[in-house]
Amino acid sequence: MRHFLTLKDFTKEEILEIIDTAVEIKKDLRSGVYKKELENKTLAMIFEKSSTRTRVSFETGIFQLGGHALFLSNRDIHLGRGEPIADTAKVISSMCDMVMIRTFEHSMIEEFAANSSVPVINGLTDSYHPVQLLADYLTMLEYGVEKDAVVAYVGDGNNMTHSWLMLAAKLGFELRVATPKGYEVDASIITEALEMSKESGAVIKVMNDPKEAILGATVVTTDTWASMGQENEKEQRIKDFKGFMVDGLMMCLAARNAKFLHCLPAYRGQEVSADIMNEHSEIIFNEAENRLHAQKGLMVWLHKQNGK
Repeated sequence: MRHFLTLKDFTKEEILEIIDTAVEIKKDLRSGVYKKELENKTLAMIFEKSSTRTRVSFETGIFQLGGHALFLSNRDIHLGRGEPIADTAKVISSMCDMVMIRTFEHSMIEEFAANSSVPVINGLTDSYHPVQLLADYLTMLEYGVEKDAVVAYVGDGNNMTHSWLMLAAKLGFELRVATPKGYEVDASIITEALEMSKESGAVIKVMNDPKEAILGATVVTTDTWASMGQENEKEQRIKDFKGFMVDGLMMCLAARNAKFLHCLPAYRGQEVSADIMNEHSEIIFNEAENRLHAQKGLMVWLHKQNGK
């Protein structure tokens, strides 16, 4: 059974296969062609964390592929209210063809997948956000910045950072991660990425200076400073992240015609300035739309791989 929990579980060739599938699906949609590759299939969507893009993209995606989505919040099912995760996984996977989960602890989705008889997709955990990276790389491809890419990630050492590390390590591009002191990436994940990079030839650099990271970069990306569940840390984080806002002066250090990506939601005046959001709005909102196409590609790929 192939699940999609983190990019480290996939080869470079498999990741690119998923992206290629997404490219074809997007072309079809632009031409008004809807291939019902998941006709009569049901996607269970379990949300312990709220979402805009994840819910809309998965629900719309499975519908356009001919299937049906079930939205299940932790208020709707027994998960988290006494029933073991393993039991919930066995029941839901006996009735549905695929499961997408957006939750907190990564161990929860791992346990669910271990007990599921159908593919499980990580819609976000506190450790990884791999579906977002599929959309980000699809966007890089469309704007011609995937070749010889030098990506600078500026911000918190969070699930987005971890996923960028996995993608770079697998695909073999250069990634520079700049985080404030005290907000660095977990050392074990850095070690893992560096080990995988030996095969791909990726260049991984971690630092505390955002200007050093952005200098000459072809892609600059960031994320909110306070993720869901960290709201009580927001004021302290704003102080600690001083100097890490991606603004016009910061982007001037990047390569000419460098692209700016943001997974959204974006907090203007914090991790990114309003003028940079405005200047790069086309690519940012195309990146958001690409969640739909990338996830459709992923669901079709998983369906074919698992023969389900």
